[in-house]
Amino acid sequence: MGNILLKNIVCKGAVSDIYIEGNRISKVVPAGTSISDGYEWEVTDCSGKTVMPGFVNMHTHAAMSMMRGVGEDIAFHDWIDRIWDVESKIDEEYVYQATKVACLEMIKTGTTTFNDHYWHMPMAHKAAIEMGLRPVLAYVICDRNDPEESERQKVECRQMYEEAMTWNDRSVFAIAIHAIYSVREEMIVWASRFAREHGLKVHIHVSETQKEIKDCMEQHNGMSPVEYLDSLGVLGPDVIAAHTLWLSDNDVRILGERGVTCVHNVNSNLKLASGYMFRYNELRDAGANICLGTDGCASSNNLDMLETMKTSAMIQKAWREDPSAMPLDELVAMATANAGKALGLEIGKIEEDALADLLIIDTQNYNFLSPGSFEANLVYSAHSDCIDSVICDGEFVMRERVVPGEKEILAQAQKVLNKII
Repeated sequence: MGNILLKNIVCKGAVSDIYIEGNRISKVVPAGTSISDGYEWEVTDCSGKTVMPGFVNMHTHAAMSMMRGVGEDIAFHDWIDRIWDVESKIDEEYVYQATKVACLEMIKTGTTTFNDHYWHMPMAHKAAIEMGLRPVLAYVICDRNDPEESERQKVECRQMYEEAMTWNDRSVFAIAIHAIYSVREEMIVWASRFAREHGLKVHIHVSETQKEIKDCMEQHNGMSPVEYLDSLGVLGPDVIAAHTLWLSDNDVRILGERGVTCVHNVNSNLKLASGYMFRYNELRDAGANICLGTDGCASSNNLDMLETMKTSAMIQKAWREDPSAMPLDELVAMATANAGKALGLEIGKIEEDALADLLIIDTQNYNFLSPGSFEANLVYSAHSDCIDSVICDGEFVMRERVVPGEKEILAQAQKVLNKII
């Protein structure tokens, strides 16, 4: 790992020089400032470019990157049955190759950290580390309400945790509880306690569909999924709740008081017609931490966080009939700094001592030829191909739109996909 100097790059509106020592930002100074430090720097002239923090995709199923289109135009509960059928055919090699494809797409679209929720987690970890990204990888608890499977997963979870202790500093191990409808109550409580005993994050699908709400209320004395999880002592600031789409006022209050991170996955929810009235204002005001995710490509069809940001804001403005809803500064924070807070990582910001996960945006094109702010042009006008280069953990993972080994990654993935097809 070397030392990088980004010269003449626009940072927060000012032309700056950014010094990266190892995997952290060491200095952000006005361009041309003379610094005598004795280091040798790999200098990149970034004239005409702007820097911003890398995006954080807070809810992914990365290895679904090769399941695009397997369940089009069908309702969620038919869709998930089809997905589980497909997933019964996949193996470790599939997850490895498909996660590499996902990482390739995430690099190309500016994601430097992803919070994953999928099977064969060690292979996803291998793929992410090889691609140079910062992965948060969860052991997934999903016993399908089978006590024997619960016991097997407890043993495997402990083994995976011990294995994760040998990971490098770039990787984070977490616990995933699939959902209240796919995991036994005893196992939900066990997984939550295991996570707390070991200081781990808990990643869970919550209140994604109306059917989930209805079924939960019928099975748990009128409680919503949020109320049910809270009654079990699960909810807290260590919990990352994906979707949180169908919420009562009491649900919002609980999520805020417990400091839960709620992840909005707008494109997946729209595509599966799960809903669109995400209660952003109410959750924010209640004290919840709010982030963005794409979900898996089997439902969202891509991992493009810029598209997610734009759609999230536009849908929010539309259903509220309020063009001021989800303003740009909050929108960008949802994709960057809020995620750093959720994961307990020094990411999502450009300041001294922060981890060097950065995007270099080429603003010398028609999308930025306007009096609008950089953020407005980036989110509402540009596409992800404006991302010229990506740095993760102090290393270039893409330069001038080139990711090393891209053709080989796609060729190997196609071989695996052919076997499954």
